[in-house]
Amino acid sequence: METSELLKKVRRIEIKTRGLSRNIFAGQYHSAFKGRGMAFSEVREYQYGDDIRDIDWNVTARYNHPYIKVFEEERELTVMLLIDVSGSRDFGTVNVTKKEMITELAATLAFSAIQNNDKIGVIFFSDKIEKFIPPQKGKKHILYIIRELIDFHPEDKETDISQVLKYLTNAIKKRCTAFLISDFIDKGNFKDALTIANRKHDVVAIQVYDRRETELPNVGLMKVKDAETGVERWIDTSSAAVRTAYAEWWDKRQADMMDAFKKCRVDSVSILTEDDYVKSLIALFDKRN
Repeated sequence: METSELLKKVRRIEIKTRGLSRNIFAGQYHSAFKGRGMAFSEVREYQYGDDIRDIDWNVTARYNHPYIKVFEEERELTVMLLIDVSGSRDFGTVNVTKKEMITELAATLAFSAIQNNDKIGVIFFSDKIEKFIPPQKGKKHILYIIRELIDFHPEDKETDISQVLKYLTNAIKKRCTAFLISDFIDKGNFKDALTIANRKHDVVAIQVYDRRETELPNVGLMKVKDAETGVERWIDTSSAAVRTAYAEWWDKRQADMMDAFKKCRVDSVSILTEDDYVKSLIALFDKRN
């Protein structure tokens, strides 16, 4: 993509997603994603009902009167965006591709994080780790992330979600909030890796998919191509049995995925490319409160 065209796209996404995160998500994001713990703030005189475990004995001895430590939430978080850049993200049949939806979602979450003084980092993955952007703060850092979201070209086209989850577990030492954004078209089983990653970090799954992936149209013989493997085949969509079998396969796949999230205790949301992702994100945030 030419530099001028890329900068225009970056600017357009920045204006839209920064506005959304400032005007809509500020409160929900803050309460949905808590800080690491409580940090010491100050001391004050003991009042009836205060927890005696919070008494500061040094100050109490100095003034011969009980004083307690006051703590406040330690807000600063590290937020990681785990972005699926495999071949299937280029699919889209309505208004936008999955890639475009993922870019806007990720940018909105990035601005929400920065406004809460959180660090933000990114891992681009296919069936391997394509790129790691270490967590930092600042607008310049976010604009770099948006540029990469728009114009990053992966080396591989297939998907391995287990790989990125293992990388997250090993690479990020302190507990973080990790948004795993993917269509979850993965031929492997990522449940064990997700369980381990979610024990160390707070993993949130966001599925982006297209309506055409859920059912086949009745258009007769149709040539389909697997965007990740490149395998092509003809299917007869005029056959009701074929269409039914495909719909049943999709429903089972979705049910298995949601069951895996539930068993791993991972909050999740599924968003169609034609959906208003603002409503979906707010529902996800509300679910966590």
